[in-house]
Amino acid sequence: MGGELILLVDDEPSIIQLVQMYLEQDGYQVISEGDGRSALQRVADEKPSLVVLDVMLPEMDGFEVCRRLRGEDNPVLILMLTARDEDIDKIVGLELGADDYLTKPFNPRELVARVRAMLRRAARLKEDVVDENKVIQLKDLRIDPARREVFVSGEEVELRTQEFDLLMTFATHKSMVLSREQLLNLAWGYEYFGQTRTVDVHVAHLRKRIANSAVSIETVTGIGYKLVV
Repeated sequence: MGGELILLVDDEPSIIQLVQMYLEQDGYQVISEGDGRSALQRVADEKPSLVVLDVMLPEMDGFEVCRRLRGEDNPVLILMLTARDEDIDKIVGLELGADDYLTKPFNPRELVARVRAMLRRAARLKEDVVDENKVIQLKDLRIDPARREVFVSGEEVELRTQEFDLLMTFATHKSMVLSREQLLNLAWGYEYFGQTRTVDVHVAHLRKRIANSAVSIETVTGIGYKLVV
């Protein structure tokens, strides 16, 4: 791993310059855009591995950029930057398909750590598909890691990338209680940074996706979650 192309989308040149410096020091290739419409075109043209996407942008905001990318089934990793420390901004971004979020102002070292972890996890998942392509059957829930497909009673269930990764984590640790910090590490690939709301949002979405299954995700109060078969 290393040398992956990252697109920075922010209308503040000082932030672009700072983040670019840190990412390039870590060995990444970096390109940038200052508005949402240009960012969409750049993703189509350059096909970056990851997009660092600010919410507040001219022309088209980050939420709309994220919505359009996911509407086109573009799997590019998206790390959203929210200007305020408000849950609603984070939840909206995650519901639209962002993989993670970071609140401004942020430590550029933490941003680099998030980027590194997201790319590392994506690379590991590709390797796992080759090495571990055995289908997982849990009652009426069928998970095909090689094809990244999920079925409930024979009907395919559409999952976003991070939802699938989270379900795989639960499936390979079935009946085990996993804390939010453990889930961040296992399903997202990074250590605990003090923000676990992203786990709760994705668990809530995953529960809705597999609501018709005999398999469920239970909350263990004060600890985390577990998959119950």
